[in-house]
This record gives sequence, C-alpha cells and structure tokens, in this order.
Amino acid sequence: MIIQELSDAEVAATAARAGAEVVRGLYGRELDRVDKGAGDFATTADLAAERAVLDVLRAARPEDGVLGEEGGEQGPDGARRQWLVDPLCGTLNYAVGNKLVAVNVALRGGAAAVADPFGGAGGEVFRTDGTTAWGEDGAVLVPTAATGLVDVNLDPPFPGAPGFRAVELLAHPDFAAGFRPRVVSTSLALAWVAAGKRAAYVTDGGDLSGSVHFAAGIALCRAAGCVVTGIDGAPVGEGGGRGLVAAADAATHARLMAMIRPGGVREGRPS
Repeated sequence: MIIQELSDAEVAATAARAGAEVVRGLYGRELDRVDKGAGDFATTADLAAERAVLDVLRAARPEDGVLGEEGGEQGPDGARRQWLVDPLCGTLNYAVGNKLVAVNVALRGGAAAVADPFGGAGGEVFRTDGTTAWGEDGAVLVPTAATGLVDVNLDPPFPGAPGFRAVELLAHPDFAAGFRPRVVSTSLALAWVAAGKRAAYVTDGGDLSGSVHFAAGIALCRAAGCVVTGIDGAPVGEGGGRGLVAAADAATHARLMAMIRPGGVREGRPS
C-alpha cells in the first residue's frame, strides 16, 4: 500500500516501529552523548531514531508539522496538524543497558502509537485512532486493575511539592494495603495501563497533554477507556490537569486520588 494512503493510526504505528528498529539495532553499542543540561542528555540512538520517525511522517504526511524531542518544531509553516515525537523515552535506562524504553508518536488531538522496541519477539506496538486502542496482535486493549501494580514517576522536577510528593504516595499506608509500586522510568508504563499490565500510572508535572513524552500514552489510555486526570483531579489538557493519574478503572482512580488529595479534588470531568 502507498504510504500516503495509510490511516493516521497506521502512520503513527509505522513511524513508531521505524524508530523502534533503530533503538533495537543500536542497543548495547557505545554511543555518543549530547548534553542537554540539568543532568539530561540524548544519545546518537535518540537522534537516529527521531530521523527514522520523521522519514515516515514526511513521506506519509508531508503537509503536517512535527514537534520532536530532539529536533524541535519542523515542517511547513502554518501546518494545520502537528505530530509529537519522543524517539527514545527512557534514554538513561537505555544508556545503562536497561531495555525499558519507548518510542512515542502522536498526532496532536488524534491518532497515536507507542512502540516497545524490546517487547515480544521483535518489538511491540500499541496504537489508537483516537477512539479505539489496539495491541501488536490487533486485539482491542482492555485495561484492568487486576495486577495491582502502580507505576510512579520519581524523576525530578517536582512542581507539585510540597502539596504532592510521589514518594509520600508510596509511603501511604493505604497504598501498601492495595497496590504494589513500580518505577519503570519511561512513559511506556502508560501504554501498559491501557493494555492491562498496570493498574495505574502517576506522575507530577504541568499540562502533559501536549508533551512529546506523554501525548501518545495519554491517547492510548483514553481510547482504551481508562480514567485520566491530573493529580489535581481536573481534566488533562483543558486549562487544568496538572500532572497525570491514569487508572484502569474509576475505583482505582478514586482510591489513588483519596491518597493524593485527601481533602478532595477540583471539580472536573475525568477523561
């Protein structure tokens, strides 16, 4: 099939898979680092994976713009649509030989895909058209809280402090009574919530709806039917929604919010 004829969800998945192939192929090699300040850095794998993703997007959707984690804004001036690209989410994991990483590709407000370069036999891609979410095998994603595993992002900065500290959530007696913590240190964990591999994901931060790191995972969770709000309980991406709580179901979300904001949450409809 001609690549321009692919649906947006297929384009997202194809682009994410192209980036994942690069990430998988460069794994274990000695890679140069590009210092980004404040302890953050990119590797030659990040840069090469982003080029591979952009090659697909340019071929399939030449009139669209792109916001890349490494290359910034690119594409035609005044483009009506924009793709958000994080070519290697979990760079530090990758650099030290940890395979917990993701390639995130999302059309702002639309389709998205998250690739796990090392999942399954040859990588795993989760995708959505904005309404339904599917796994690598084409099966519709069904979230569940059955695992009781909650992934919590402990990476700085911590804009929610002192009102919210992720480490304090983990130390809450009610958390230990109902959940078990995990720290994957990559937004791949959001795709796992959508796929039923995690009960929930929690991170501090600002409005993450337009973030190259989180947009694809948020889109997957929403399409799969998860409850997605900020840590303040407000809808994400509507002028509120600071940080992120993505839960497999309403009961899990309510239990976590009772620990995060024991005095109540802001008025807002979860999405």
